[in-house]
Amino acid sequence: MNSEKKHKKKSKMERGLTNRHVQVMAIAGTIGTGLFLGAGRSISLTGPSIVLVYMITGGFMYLMMRAIGEMLYQDPEQHTFINLLLVI
Repeated sequence: MNSEKKHKKKSKMERGLTNRHVQVMAIAGTIGTGLFLGAGRSISLTGPSIVLVYMITGGFMYLMMRAIGEMLYQDPEQHTFINLLLVI
């Protein structure tokens, strides 16, 4: 019992999930499930060729995000990509 009191005094962490946090986690879970089921349905309809398309699209998006990161790194005064677009 005494060690529990000491442990509670040392820890400054507290559990504080609000209703908003739970709602956002539920929405994210629903969206993730929908994407997973949608991907499964498209794979079952088109066959394994869609996996190749997903890989090509993912690679393209990776390269685009790297390019955007390089542009933002070039001008550190721009904090967001939108600010960078407004300057150009």
